[in-house]
Parts: sequence; C-alpha cells; structure tokens
Amino acid sequence: MSKILEYNVSAVYGGVTVLRGVEGRISRGEIVALVGLSGSGKSTLALALLGLLHYRGGEVTGSIRLEGEEIAGAGERRLRSIRGRKIGYVPQSPASALNPRLRVRTLLDETWRAHANAKPPGDFYAGLLESVQLPAEPDFRERRSGSLSAGQGQRLLIALAIMHDPALVIADEPTSSLDAITQAAILRLFGDLNQRRGTAMLFISHDLLSVGALAQRVDILDRGRVVESGPRSEIFRNPQDPFTKQLVAAIPALPHNGGRGAIN
Repeated sequence: MSKILEYNVSAVYGGVTVLRGVEGRISRGEIVALVGLSGSGKSTLALALLGLLHYRGGEVTGSIRLEGEEIAGAGERRLRSIRGRKIGYVPQSPASALNPRLRVRTLLDETWRAHANAKPPGDFYAGLLESVQLPAEPDFRERRSGSLSAGQGQRLLIALAIMHDPALVIADEPTSSLDAITQAAILRLFGDLNQRRGTAMLFISHDLLSVGALAQRVDILDRGRVVESGPRSEIFRNPQDPFTKQLVAAIPALPHNGGRGAIN
C-alpha cells in the first residue's frame, strides 16, 4: 500500500521537549492507533500533524510528508487548504468543539464553504448524515448542536471531518467522553467508514480495548517517544517494551475467555 502520511517530528512547549523524534507512517486505507497515557504527547502529535501546534505556543521541527508533499513549515494558507480537504480531524468532545448555539445546517454549510465555492448537491447533506447514522430529515438540520446527545454530537463531528472525503482522518480520543454502548457504536462507525470509503485513520487513544477493536497497527507512545510499533496482534500477544507490557497487563480480564485473548 502506498504511504499517505510519513512523519518524524519533535515538539517543544516553552523550552520543554514534549515529542522526541516521533516517527510514524500510515498507508492508504489503514487504521493506525497511537496509544499512550495522558500527558504522553498524543494530542501534541495530532496538533503538530495538523499544523495547529503553534496556536498553543508550541514549536515543531522535523518532517511531515502528506501524499509525498512536505508540509512541515508550510504557510497557513496552504495548511488551511489541507485541513478538512486532505486531512479530517475528529476532536475528543462535541461539547467543546461545537458551538451549542449554531444549528446543524449552519455547521454543515460553514464546513462545506471552507473548501468549495459551489453549493453542494441538493441531497448531499442528507447522504452525509445518513453515512454517520444521523437523521437525514431537514428537521434534524434545524436543531442546535447543543441539543444533540453526546453520541449525535460525536457523529456530527465525524460527518464534518469526512465531508470533503479526505484520504486521512485524525481522531483524537473520540470515544473517551461516551458511554460504553455509544462508544461501541462510534467504533463500528469508524470501521464502516474505513471499509466503505477507504479512509485511512490515525486513532489516538489510551483505551487498549477500543484499539483492539479497530486498529490494524499500533504505535505505543511513552513520554514523548514511540517505544514500540507493530501489528495489533503482535503488540497485544507479545509486547516487548516494559511500558507496553504494563499497558497490556492492565487490560481487564474477561471471565469467558481469560481477557486479552479476545484481542488478536
């Protein structure tokens, strides 16, 4: 499979190094999970790849190649044309990412106009909403985002991220604020989008059970470094790094199968 994203980056906040030569790659249609504890640098990496870290006062060095193009250090105009069109972004919480006063149709319109001059086809929004298991009826689009459930809000964020059919979606802890049933539904939705659209994904999470249900490859991030990387089955069945071993050992045991044997 051809590479869609390759990176080797370091990042500094106020003189403190947060990422130390973090390397990664994602091929077309592949789901890669980035796993680490809170504070390990996962969200920093997401913002670095999106060209947004400088808005938080951070500085990024190294290389980020998207479809063969070097975008590290690219100007804001170029990065704006990439975000949303080539790379979709699903943040952690709809409560913090969506303006609760805006109607769903307004959010859809604003996201569409960010990368398109002409109006979308008449049934485009209906099809997009259906693709993320949201109501296609016009009445739903008149609702304010603040009135949506957590699951509906997360699905709307996914719809906004995939609107322009990006080849890559970065999802930063997209299920951490959801209940177990809704979390499972969102994971199934990601898997379905990957299968139907061929969308590659960088799935950032601290939850190894979610990772085991979705990702094909796993990168383990510890204190700003990738300490282990490999196919999901190898990471879960035969971890090599001491930190990875601790993570895998912490997976809750399931009485009917002895725990992590369910992850393969």
